[in-house]
Amino acid sequence: MLAIELSFDPPWSDATDWDALALRAATAAIERTPHGQLLTLPSTVEISIRLTSDDEVHTLNNQYRQKDKPTNVLSFPMVQADLLETITQNSDDGEVLLGDIVLAHGVCVAEAVERGISVEDHATHLIVHGVLHLLGYDHIDDDEADGMEQIERDALNALGLHDPYLIRED
Repeated sequence: MLAIELSFDPPWSDATDWDALALRAATAAIERTPHGQLLTLPSTVEISIRLTSDDEVHTLNNQYRQKDKPTNVLSFPMVQADLLETITQNSDDGEVLLGDIVLAHGVCVAEAVERGISVEDHATHLIVHGVLHLLGYDHIDDDEADGMEQIERDALNALGLHDPYLIRED
């Protein structure tokens, strides 16, 4: 079973059901990987998602990645992907914390405006992207990036959303 622990601070709007959005995004991402069985395990697989300010993400990005700027999304895996099945089967309390995802409001809004999409749609993409990082996916080299992007496309398509990697010609 998947559980999302979500927190958000202004300026993120409370008019959006962020909990439901995050659960849909995380589920769509996990379903399209070999880790799809995580959704049907009797143990609880938890993802913590924090929607916060650019300043907080800037601090985290500097502290953990030595990059002195905010970024759209950060992921902090708590379990190595190759150990995930073993850990979920042997969890003492029936819960496994997959990791944390943090989104920066200002960066997310600016990117959504640039792409001509809603903040909610862009946040959905970033949560899908973040969940894939928690599952061990990366985009350091071209082959890994292509595979990760295809999973993102498939997940967003299943949610009825745009292809984030489609090049727009205006």
